[in-house]
Amino acid sequence: MVHMYLDRTETGVRMIEVERVQTGVRIEKRLLKVLKAFAELKDITLGDLLEGIVLHAFEGKAPFGKESIGQIGELKKIYGLTLRASDSHKLKEKTQ
Repeated sequence: MVHMYLDRTETGVRMIEVERVQTGVRIEKRLLKVLKAFAELKDITLGDLLEGIVLHAFEGKAPFGKESIGQIGELKKIYGLTLRASDSHKLKEKTQ
């Protein structure tokens, strides 16, 4: 799937063509629910949201502003997501 990105410049908007691939990624269940709900709230795809988060992180930039952080906080409460960034290297798969 090819998607066009908007590149905002002083002279206008330039589209950047990218090639996307399908991937099978395992992710914590409640985290995925919050991500999907936030993407829906912003009327974007989950893939677009993840790409934006990662691109910001690669540049050492925060991906969300105050309003979005508040919205994410509410979604975390709804879906019972209590994980924090400091938990990221401590997660293990739940045994069935």
